Amino acid sequence: MQMSESREIKADRATVFAALLSPEVLQECVPGAQEVTGTPDEGFEAVVVQKVGPVKATFKGTVTVSDITPNEALTLSGEGKGGAAGFAKGGAKVRLEEIPEGTRLHYEVEAKVGGKLAQLGSRIIDGFAKKMADQFFTRFQEVLEGPPEGGEAPEAEKKGWLKRMTGG
Repeated sequence: MQMSESREIKADRATVFAALLSPEVLQECVPGAQEVTGTPDEGFEAVVVQKVGPVKATFKGTVTVSDITPNEALTLSGEGKGGAAGFAKGGAKVRLEEIPEGTRLHYEVEAKVGGKLAQLGSRIIDGFAKKMADQFFTRFQEVLEGPPEGGEAPEAEKKGWLKRMTGG
């Protein structure tokens, strides 16, 4: 499964790039993430609980960051094992482009699965992978910008990621 899209984020490229390398931001944005630890240099370890069709699994895996061009591009590659459910592998090539409103984030996602998950059929898997990518990048945009206009959020959630980190 492969897909590519772009999103406009109201933040400068350096802020967007830093957020892509933050385990706290990744944990907040990856659907079902229970834990994300590590560093961009050594890689991240993640625990993610997901339900794909009738199969629910806890995936334990790693995410590595490569092809880094500071504030411009990077590649995130992940691999997780879900026990009897099988495994999932995937990656996202991310490119950042400066625009007057902030940053345009382009991404190309590729995903593969094996084991019981692969038996669900490509239509279910492709739909799930697209949904996961959409959820990740939608949440990533919300974390950086704050909730959408008119959207109510709990008081602690009203600040965007950058403001929470800087206390501003």
